[in-house]
Amino acid sequence: MKFSITGLALASGILWGLAMLGMGLANLIWGSYGQQFLQTMSSVYVGYHATRSVAGVVVGTLYGAVDGLIGGAVFAWLYNQLAKLGV
Repeated sequence: MKFSITGLALASGILWGLAMLGMGLANLIWGSYGQQFLQTMSSVYVGYHATRSVAGVVVGTLYGAVDGLIGGAVFAWLYNQLAKLGV
């Protein structure tokens, strides 16, 4: 079986972007909800700060989408390479 690199990249980007969007919006609505998660993500994503603002939610969503896109593409590519070897 072979993964579609584009398909997995898009699916991963959409899912991780939505996860960041959902957590950011939940944090805007309920204050401290997900604060530890957002602070962890701010230590990973340079330029993203876990502030309670719409701009922060947008930046976090974009970082999540790009990160998921790259991660999904790398995963699918690596899987396809290992599948060729019969591992």
